[in-house]
Amino acid sequence: MNSFMAKLQSGKGYLFSAIIVAGLQTLILGTIIQSRASILSDGAEVLLKTAPVDPRDFLRGDYVVLNYDISSVPVQTVSGGIPAEAGERVLWVRLKKQEDGFWTVTESSFHELPPQPESVILRSQPFYSGGLAAGDSMRVEYGIERYYVPEGEGKPIEEARNDGNVAIAVRVSPDGSAQIRSLLVDGKPVYDEPLY
Repeated sequence: MNSFMAKLQSGKGYLFSAIIVAGLQTLILGTIIQSRASILSDGAEVLLKTAPVDPRDFLRGDYVVLNYDISSVPVQTVSGGIPAEAGERVLWVRLKKQEDGFWTVTESSFHELPPQPESVILRSQPFYSGGLAAGDSMRVEYGIERYYVPEGEGKPIEEARNDGNVAIAVRVSPDGSAQIRSLLVDGKPVYDEPLY
C-alpha cells in the first residue's frame, strides 16, 4: 500500500511538471502570435516599392524573395555619425511618403531616431558595417524579405516583381518592427495577411 501511494504521489509530480511545461510553451507561442497580430492591427502602414532580385535568388520552396528600394541606404542619409570601428549594428531608418504613394528613406542613424510627424521609423536587422565611405550605401534587411505564397503560385509573382509591378504594404510598430500586411500586383491586393 505504501509503495502504491509513493508511486501515485510521484506521478502527480510528473503530471504537475508536464502541465507547467505545456503552460509555458503555450504562453510563449501566444506571445509570439500576439506580437505579430498587434503590429498588423495597430502599426503604421507604409507602401514599399520592390526592386528586381538577381535571378539566382528566385523562388525557394513556397516563398518569393523580396528586395526593396529602401534596402540600399545611402551613407549620406546617416545622422549622428558613422561608427569608425567595424562591427555588427542595427540601423534606424526614417521613411517618408512620396508623391507616388511609396515611402522612401530620408534619414538613418546608428542610434534610435526620435519620432517626427508624417514619418515612420523602421529598424533594420543586425548587419555588419565597417569602412563606409561618403558615396557608399549600406545593404540592410528588415525581416520582410520573404513572402510565403500557396504552393505553385510564386512564378507569376516573381515575373510581376521583376517587371516592377509588385508592391508590399507593411505595418510598422512603434519600436520599428515590420510585418507584411499585403502583397499588391499592379496596385491591387493579391494576398492579405490575417491577424491570426
